[in-house]
This record gives sequence, C-alpha cells and structure tokens, in this order.
Amino acid sequence: MAHAPIRVITVERESGSRGGEFAHDLAAHLGWRLMDAELPCAAARAAGVSPELAAKYDERLDPWYYRYGKVFWHDSSYSMSGLSEDQVFDSERMLSLMRQEILKAAKEGNCVLVGRGAACALAGQPGSFHVFVYATASAKREWFMRAFPEKASQADQHLAASDKRRAAVIRKFYQQEWCSRSLYHMLLNSCMGTEAMIAAVQSATSLAAFCPQVTTAAG
Repeated sequence: MAHAPIRVITVERESGSRGGEFAHDLAAHLGWRLMDAELPCAAARAAGVSPELAAKYDERLDPWYYRYGKVFWHDSSYSMSGLSEDQVFDSERMLSLMRQEILKAAKEGNCVLVGRGAACALAGQPGSFHVFVYATASAKREWFMRAFPEKASQADQHLAASDKRRAAVIRKFYQQEWCSRSLYHMLLNSCMGTEAMIAAVQSATSLAAFCPQVTTAAG
C-alpha cells in the first residue's frame, strides 16, 4: 500500500538543542515555507491583538490563578463583564487559533512547522512527518551560555524550566506527553550536525532538495 507523499514536516525540539535552527535550514533546503514565529503572529492577527501580546503566551500556560478564576467565569453566576470566549485572548485561545493555522498550513502543504503542538495537531494525518530534536546536556548548556552569558550560571535550570513549560502546554491542550516517542517518526540528536540531520530527513521522506530554475540568455 503506497503512502501519501510527505507535504508537511513538524519539528519539535528541546530547549538548547538548536532544533529551531535546523527547522529553518531544512525549510530553506527544501524550498518550503517555514512556520515558526509566524504561528503566534497568525494567531494574533486572527484575534485582533498585537504580536507582542501573543508572544507573551507563546508555548506557555496562563497562570494558575487565572485558570482557577476562569472556572468561575464559565459559571453563569460569575459573568466576566459579558465577554464571550472569542473576545478573551489568553493561552488557551491562542493555542486554539494556532491549531487552526497549523491545520490550514498542512492543507496547503510544503511547509515546516516548528513546535506549538503541531505534531499533536497533525497526528496520524497522511502526508505529515514528525521530528523531535534533542541534544546532550553539555551541548545544550554550551548553547545557552553563548546565547545568554549573563545567565550562564543558571543554564541547566533555565533549560529545564523551558522544556517543562512546553510539556505542560501540550499536556493541557492535547492530553499528550510532549516528548513521547510515539508522537514522532524520527528522533534526531543535533550533535550529529545540521547537514547530517537534513540528509536523514530527506532519506526518510524521499524529498528532494529545492533546485531553483536557472535560465540563460540565448547566445
């Protein structure tokens, strides 16, 4: 039985693994559209809020006290100034809007989607291929120390906290474990290098590199 051709690749990544950089390079190599920061920006446009506000909710849950209060808001006896669900912008609303953008991008095809639960949103969908990028603790620590030298002494704590936030978002919204191997077709250690990672994905998906047409004037 023939498999549907791969038209969308999702890239989930550990903090500090440089998985985002790999996704950018992969999209450029294939000549595909990249959807990374574009996803929260698209959610912001759909909700009519600023990209700066959306960035505050990117891969984060609302504070516990907000979630607790929202329970009462849904109770008719505790109305929240008469606002409806689609008039309130919070992490749940943003995740819902980003899921719509993920499904839309996948339908259009030829795109690389970075994080934001894309592997969960497209789980089991024909033509999608899901990658999880990880790295050794030392490699992630070195990346963090270069990127944030002022916080170098707390590298491990910051990296762990970031991954914990991502996992909590996926668990809450998709009822899935963010790092579960069953969600992904391929796990890649970024220490192997970007070229080898791209080659591995190309081999697994049978995708060809993007070759722009070159035209020459008749002599």
